Order: sequence, then C-alpha cells, then structure tokens
Amino acid sequence: MPDTPTLLSFLGTALILTLAPGPDNLMVLAHSLARGRRAGLGLALGCALGCMTHILWATLGVSAALAASPVAFSVLKLAGALYLAWLGVGALRAARRAPELRQVSGPARRWRNDVARGFLANAVNPKVALFFLAFMPQFVNPTAHDAALQMVVLGAVFMAQTVLVFGAIALTAGHIGAALRRHPRVAPWLDRLAGIVFLALAARLATSGPLR
Repeated sequence: MPDTPTLLSFLGTALILTLAPGPDNLMVLAHSLARGRRAGLGLALGCALGCMTHILWATLGVSAALAASPVAFSVLKLAGALYLAWLGVGALRAARRAPELRQVSGPARRWRNDVARGFLANAVNPKVALFFLAFMPQFVNPTAHDAALQMVVLGAVFMAQTVLVFGAIALTAGHIGAALRRHPRVAPWLDRLAGIVFLALAARLATSGPLR
C-alpha cells in the first residue's frame, strides 16, 4: 500500500491535473450547460469510471502494448475521435429541435445514458491511457511485492477526486445553464456550444500524436 506522504503527494498532483483545462472537464462543462446538472453529473461519473479502465490497463500492461504499437494507437484514436464527433453532431442536431422536443432532464432522459457517454468518451481515448502509463508509476515503489495493488489504490484515489472535481463543475455549470435556458433563444446556443466543444475535441484527438 502507498504510504501517507505518497498518497498526499499523489492527491495534490491529481487535483492540479484534474482542475487544469482539458478534454474531460471541458466536456462536462459544455454538457452541463446544455443539458443540466443531472446530465452533467452523469457525464462526470462516466469520465471518472473511464479513468479507472486506463488505470487497470496500465496495471495489466495493456497501455504499454498500446504505446509500442502505432497501428493500435491510431485505430483507437480514430475510434475515440469518431465517437466525440458523433456526440458533437448530436448536440448540434438538438439545437435545431423545437423547444418542446428538447429534453434536458426527467425520466425521458435516462441518467445512465450520460454515464455511458462519459465512460466511452474517456475509455476510447488512447492519449489518456498513455498519460496514466507515464504518470502512475512515479508514485509506485517498483521493488515492493504489492506494486499492482499500489496502482489500484492510487487509481481509486484519482477516480474519487475526479468525481468530486467534475461533479462541482457539473453542478456549477448546470446551475448557470438552467438560468440561461429560461430564455428560449439561449437554449439552442447552449446546444451549439456543446456541439462545437465535442467536435473541436474530436479534431484535436484525430490530428494529435501520442506524445502531444
């Protein structure tokens, strides 16, 4: 198990990295503005769960294999970019719907769908996998017999703080979005903003290299 100083150092570094502007928190911000707090919290939880998959990949050596295979990296990168683009197109299409057909919350919009969106958007991003492959071992004692357990514990800490940080972003942005959506002409622009953010992230992922 990691000792207390290591855990505190890891937590502080993780908080800084999570708060820094990046693809996941931008997605949560835009989605919460357009779809409300509930949807934003679902996406935030999904992104955090997606991080855990990358941590497990790093622990099992899958991320190292991905880093060594340009073809596998490119295929997964393309899949991630296409998925983000699909989310962006969906948001832009939502902006064209009549107000009474634009679902923001309620039973018709299932929370687990937003969780799944966040999970997939994070899990199919190979750059996140390589980030954890480079980041996590810095806080693990490789000579200890429980190195894999250390990775899992640190991963759980990372996921927990991600839920808290992204959850705060979702609640804040959702509150602002709710106030803005009281004006009928503003709601479509929130959807357009979310669509533009998703499409920009898709383009950035598709055109970036593994070390950028």
